[in-house]
Amino acid sequence: MASTVSFSPTNVQMLQTRSGHTHAAAFGTCSAVPRTGPRLRSTAVRVSSEQEAAAAVRAPSGRTIEECEADAVAGRFPAPPPFSRPKAPEGTPEIRALDMAKRPRRNRKSPALRAAFQETTISPANLVLPLFIHEGEDDAPIGAMPGCFRLGWRHGLLDEVYKSRDVGVNSFVLFPKVPDALKSQTGDEAYNDNGLVPRTIRLLKDKFPDIVIYTDVALDPYSSDGHDGIVREDGVIMNDETVYQLCKQAVSQARAGADVVSPSDMMDGRVGAIRAALDAEGFHDVSIMSYTAKYASSFYGPFREALDSNPRFGDKKTYQMNPANYREALLETAADEAEGADILLVSGEYSMIKAGGALGMIDEQKVMMESLMCLRRAGADIILTYFARQAASVLCGMGK
Repeated sequence: MASTVSFSPTNVQMLQTRSGHTHAAAFGTCSAVPRTGPRLRSTAVRVSSEQEAAAAVRAPSGRTIEECEADAVAGRFPAPPPFSRPKAPEGTPEIRALDMAKRPRRNRKSPALRAAFQETTISPANLVLPLFIHEGEDDAPIGAMPGCFRLGWRHGLLDEVYKSRDVGVNSFVLFPKVPDALKSQTGDEAYNDNGLVPRTIRLLKDKFPDIVIYTDVALDPYSSDGHDGIVREDGVIMNDETVYQLCKQAVSQARAGADVVSPSDMMDGRVGAIRAALDAEGFHDVSIMSYTAKYASSFYGPFREALDSNPRFGDKKTYQMNPANYREALLETAADEAEGADILLVSGEYSMIKAGGALGMIDEQKVMMESLMCLRRAGADIILTYFARQAASVLCGMGK
């Protein structure tokens, strides 16, 4: 991309030509160079008038502008190129054109027109990259999510963030893979100030203070039962007691430096309770991104493999939504907004696109970009996507 360089005496050098004249040349950075020989003399060249300058300009034919203008005044115009209408294939019926005032295809007839009237755009600034982290030092591939890894929080994580920033991605959301020995039925490790997530936040903010860090607020990575909440002995997920734990988790993450906390548990009333807990601790500027319409979906399989957070028994249908319901989603959305959610989150797809691309069934890059554009077209301001760095590379012209 071309950059704009300010013009001042400090960034101008005088270049001597063979004729002895000098010309000014602007550079991005210039430093004074001591002269060891005799000083070169500068000669100022000035054109006396616009007319003299124009006279020196000639058309490709060798004629001056004045000569061309004289021909135009006299009505002597160059012959236009011959016009020919492209032929239709043999057998095309001859018909009378439809009488239509509006033909929407007019604005799609060339790449330049399509670009001019494109209503939705996407940039790396719209993308948030999920990062899976673990206590180990080596990066471990996630089988169900090609291209994704559990990153060592002190090494691989920093490398991934560095590469992502290089293509314009500056927002990240953290998902921990917690050792089984630290899991419990009440998920107390979730609010350990020296736990994996708070340590990672502090490290990232020290190395990259200007990035935006989102965190996941839920108990399932920390629960020995694999559920998003505390499980009673009869299998019921306890709502209010779980919300109490989530509030402590959110405050711990904010204390470590998180910019946005993101409850994904689907407990009733958790957004309002988290907002009150953050404000009570002075974290008024920490935002809440609510996973507001989370369905009990089979599409979460790869994600749960990444976190090793599959339920040890039962399912999540008593707190996550029925995939058949949309009115219920609107109710959840209205409730979270009223309780103080700053951002509302919905889901996209990754693993099936990767699988389709690997099998040659689809063009992975084109489908990836189209799926992200569809989310933007639907109204999304930001998109949490495992494609973030890959898509940003395409947007920056670095993709394949």
